[in-house]
Amino acid sequence: MALRTGAAGPNTLRGRQAAGGDYALPEYARRTRQRFSLSVTLVLFTGLTAIGFATFISVSALFGPSAHAAPAVPGTGAAPVSNGQPNGPGARADALTDNPLYSSGSMTQVTCPAPALDPDDPESMEDFLHEITDCLDTAWREQFARTGTEFDAPSRIYWYTSGQSPCGSYPTVGTAAFYCQANEGLYLGIQDIVENSAETKNPEAYTFLLSHEYAHHVQGEAGILGRFHGVRADRDSGAVQDRLTRRNELQANCLGGLFLGAVEDSYPIGAQEYAGILDDAGRRGDFDPGERTHGTPANGRMWTAHGMDRGDPAACNTWEAREDLVE
Repeated sequence: MALRTGAAGPNTLRGRQAAGGDYALPEYARRTRQRFSLSVTLVLFTGLTAIGFATFISVSALFGPSAHAAPAVPGTGAAPVSNGQPNGPGARADALTDNPLYSSGSMTQVTCPAPALDPDDPESMEDFLHEITDCLDTAWREQFARTGTEFDAPSRIYWYTSGQSPCGSYPTVGTAAFYCQANEGLYLGIQDIVENSAETKNPEAYTFLLSHEYAHHVQGEAGILGRFHGVRADRDSGAVQDRLTRRNELQANCLGGLFLGAVEDSYPIGAQEYAGILDDAGRRGDFDPGERTHGTPANGRMWTAHGMDRGDPAACNTWEAREDLVE
């Protein structure tokens, strides 16, 4: 769940909507997407109550009254983020708030049955990661094609031993996976991710982690990542920088959720897998009050669920979301 930034910068990775309301999307992004029966939804609601009722209510107002109801108009000088406007009057921030990816339509559905997985067998884990990454390559290449933009798949560096990337050495404490923008490298420790994931046997946990890191590459291909790093570098306040970083990481949760939703039928992802993904997203949130870079567990779950439920990149514009939704 990490994004690291070396010469060009990296990223690290550290939910389905329940009954009782609808996400308020911008007009251009609204559509109906019903996946589970009412009985399944009620089961999920029970599992999600741990997030807290106030947060659940906030999901239904994801884009509050102060957010744009449509894509930002280029050249208007509208700032894309609260309390941390990038460049003052006349600034363009289209890559963050008005990205062509947001207008690419429903996420490409791909057939991607979950490969057999034995987390205790490194060869099995590596095969699993490669097969899921093949699915990610296909889904996002087709999604970008709708925007008329070429998509280059990331390099895969799945390590067994320590090494060096343009973004720093690996592994590091607490980081079993990261994306390095400097060489467009997707880095995952074959055995480190198992330890980092409490040695779970559930394949969806590893698919979520992989889809999150892959989402940082998607951000890079869309121009979001470069813009984020530029805006962040201009901020003097550490608190503002952290807020921008959380917007970036929570967007990766949402984009990762898009892929998970796209493979729901073939993977398959049922109620149990869905709940497990959200639990994993929560566990990878910020628990250390001194390090606020990935969002609260509740917001990590919420944005992951939002991507899975909505299935549209337009739903993942965290740059215009209310501040409480990116805490």
